[in-house]
Amino acid sequence: MSGEPTTPGGRLGALAEPQFRLLWIGQTASAAGDALIFVAVAFAVLQVGGSAADLGIVFAAFTVSNVALVLAGGVWADRLPRQSVMVVCDVVRAIAEVVMAILLLSGTAQVWHIAVGAATIGGASAFFGPASQGLIPQTVSAGRLQQANALIGLSRNSTRIFGPPISGLLIAFSSTGVVFLIDSVTFLISAVSLLMLRPTPAPPRPTEPQPFLAELAAGWREVTARPWIVAAICTFAISNLAAAPFLILGPVVAEQHLGGAAAWGFVLTGGGIGGVIGGLLALRWRPSRPLMSGFMVMGAVSLPPLALIAPLPIVLIAASSLLSVVAIELANTWWFTMLQQHVPDHARSRVSSYDWLVSLVFQPLGFLLAGPLAAWIGLTATLVGAAVIGLLANYGVLLVRAVRDVRWVSEVEAPA
Repeated sequence: MSGEPTTPGGRLGALAEPQFRLLWIGQTASAAGDALIFVAVAFAVLQVGGSAADLGIVFAAFTVSNVALVLAGGVWADRLPRQSVMVVCDVVRAIAEVVMAILLLSGTAQVWHIAVGAATIGGASAFFGPASQGLIPQTVSAGRLQQANALIGLSRNSTRIFGPPISGLLIAFSSTGVVFLIDSVTFLISAVSLLMLRPTPAPPRPTEPQPFLAELAAGWREVTARPWIVAAICTFAISNLAAAPFLILGPVVAEQHLGGAAAWGFVLTGGGIGGVIGGLLALRWRPSRPLMSGFMVMGAVSLPPLALIAPLPIVLIAASSLLSVVAIELANTWWFTMLQQHVPDHARSRVSSYDWLVSLVFQPLGFLLAGPLAAWIGLTATLVGAAVIGLLANYGVLLVRAVRDVRWVSEVEAPA
């Protein structure tokens, strides 16, 4: 692949391989911008006069666009050079961020502007995500695949330590528009790194490309041939629905009780620290049953919504966010590695697109309902319900034997 040894050892591990290192640099730059933008989006909506329901609409716009286009993204990422697909997506997202920055800096932005921008970015991300999951194994040796996934997650979460508080300070002393402008630059850095990339060519497809619907059907057959994938992505769908109230009601609680953007940035920083800890653990921790272990630790995702009740002191809310993201990072690293090991290259992006589709299908509903539901049945009932649903989903899936039985594929056995 790159002439490097295939063992995960060494001081740099997967970063010793030039092509993965180039991919990692670009994705780290982009992750730094994303760490800034999450706080900026929430407070941009609130600052232009939006409510919790409006914030839910903006997040839903991103997710609905992403879900609507992700299957198409998977098909095209399996047909075209994956890095080319990712470059186009980065350019589209950079342009959308610049437009939103101009609107916010000029004082003409409205909630619907932010929602349209979010939908544009969500649509581009629908093509970027499946392409990225398919590209990573083309940039690193098979023995370092888990480590590569962990490093991508580690860099993403490292930026979340400093990104939210920096974003809060930028918003306090300048404008949310400045944050959007910075994020647009990081997308361009990612695009440049991808243009420089020279991945290992993908193995020849076993068949010629088929019509679009036939390609989709073939991808679905790859999913249903593995019951553990079906069970896992259905669990992700319920978990993401249950996570929505924390993301929507958290900024509102911070604004009303905890001091505003800086406090919410501190909570998200706790999540960033948790992601770093989880990423460091994922570099080496290799449980014999990775999916079973992943769902067991995912019980921690029920902690953050419970911490918002009352609410608890800001330090405890941040600590709950830390623990939940440790669990998410471990589970995600093992999950992505299992997909990349067990699914053949020619279908990898399509299977990933079904993963994204099913995992996110209910999240827009959660975003849209969180605010109205809290107004109807109360904040406490909404948050407790979210925590219970998340806990039942992640532990209930362990009843599926196929999930418990998934094992690592050795480098020799890995699909071409």
